[in-house]
Amino acid sequence: MALWFRYVFFGLVPLVAGCERTPSEPKYVSSAAAPAVSTEADVTDTDRSYRFVAAGRIVAIGDLHGDLAATRKALRVAGVMSDKDSWSGGNTVLVQTGDVLDRGDDERAILDLLDRLEQEAKAAGGLVLRLQGNHEVMNVAGDLRYVTRAGFTTFESVTSPDNPAFAAPFKPQERARALAFAPGGPYALRLARHNTVVMVNDTLFVHGGILSKHIRYGLGRINEEVKAWMRAERPRLPALMLSEDAPTWNRRYSTAHVDARDCRVLATALKHLEAKRMVVGHTPQKGGITSACDDRVWRIDVGLASYYGGGAAQALVIQGDEARVVSE
Repeated sequence: MALWFRYVFFGLVPLVAGCERTPSEPKYVSSAAAPAVSTEADVTDTDRSYRFVAAGRIVAIGDLHGDLAATRKALRVAGVMSDKDSWSGGNTVLVQTGDVLDRGDDERAILDLLDRLEQEAKAAGGLVLRLQGNHEVMNVAGDLRYVTRAGFTTFESVTSPDNPAFAAPFKPQERARALAFAPGGPYALRLARHNTVVMVNDTLFVHGGILSKHIRYGLGRINEEVKAWMRAERPRLPALMLSEDAPTWNRRYSTAHVDARDCRVLATALKHLEAKRMVVGHTPQKGGITSACDDRVWRIDVGLASYYGGGAAQALVIQGDEARVVSE
């Protein structure tokens, strides 16, 4: 069955089936109308479900893309994992901004490592917050174009609910992976534990970028609707998540050409939330972590994975009013 069918089946349509996209191109277009939004004056933020408090350091690392060695380096540079791969961050809050999946062979190992660190951090008074990236959403949607050969074979031992309709469009060697990440599948359920956007103290974290219209829709609402879709409790993603400026796809604040207008858009979104800064991944930054708009946005995808040439491991550390970059 043709590749495009599986996206239509889930209400998602790829722009160019089977082709790599340039960084500025969106992944999905929506088959549904965009959600209605209120006027600028009506923007309020009463939902606290996506807000967390850090008593100590906040550290953030970006896209990992299936590279376990690079993941270990980033976690050690961040000061949250020992040489024995155990949590060493104490009461630190670690935020990983999504895109653990695709492009590398070690996805299962990374997911297992982060799951264990999450439990160890909790026991030590810390916290691990993991976000949905566009590649997590793509896998649950059945878009497996960026899965490596080993990324298929390592899921052959996973037992998943039988779902012939979902599995039918995939080649036999792809089906174990597809079913593992299908809505309601065991790995989709693991992903469904994670939010799309969080705010820790006065810093907002998201994979792509938040706009005022996302705040009007409701950041907590986005989190819960994406989780419900991954759990197979709703038939499709919210329409707002299907556009080129979805929270997981937006690159407005991440390009080398962020201008004054972009900074005004960012400032407006941050003002609605009483946030000081936004931290995003998604768009690799040549040369390491960068900031823009007077340090009101930090771009932390450093192309760490071997697929991108294995950039130097870096993390963003936020403590008090200061944000700084630490490197290997």
